[in-house]
Amino acid sequence: MRKICFVLCFCAATLFAAAARGADGKSSGYKVGDRLASAQSAPAATPYREINWDALIPADWDPVKALKKLDLAKLKDSDSKAMEAMKELKAAWNAAPIEPKMDGVRARIPGFVVPLGTNLDNVKEFLLVPYFGACIHVPPPPANQMIHVFPKNPLRNATIMGPVWVSGTLKTWLSDTSFGAVGYRMQADRVEPYKER
Repeated sequence: MRKICFVLCFCAATLFAAAARGADGKSSGYKVGDRLASAQSAPAATPYREINWDALIPADWDPVKALKKLDLAKLKDSDSKAMEAMKELKAAWNAAPIEPKMDGVRARIPGFVVPLGTNLDNVKEFLLVPYFGACIHVPPPPANQMIHVFPKNPLRNATIMGPVWVSGTLKTWLSDTSFGAVGYRMQADRVEPYKER
């Protein structure tokens, strides 16, 4: 699955590369496509199961099926075949199947924050995405790789693409946002700054 994730990030970064800068113009320390490592061990006495992003993808789904017929190395961004491939890929990713076994799971997962709204001092909902730059510097990930998060308490002084751990109950719930289709939602009990354990 890591190979698939690498291909997804590479394709998106190749076609839509941009500088990975925070809102203040300073480097965030992450590059487009960077993913957060899961903890080496679960926190003691937690009611949440630590998961990684692969757990949200059904085992039989192939996210790059639409691109297999193309030689991406020979295409330019303005090529009509490249434009058509991106259109097909976007449609496939918006319809990406969710993993039904994840419905109702009390989970803890690391990811990057994409606020839904402009007030970073009072973020009441956001998208959690698996890699840096998703939705901002590169196209959104597949629907089954985004979680629409509703934190118990609004985030204060949120950072766009800020790395966090989110803990709460996952629901399989397909919805549309301004950044694309989302396959999961979570009522988050906790949103913490990301730290490797």
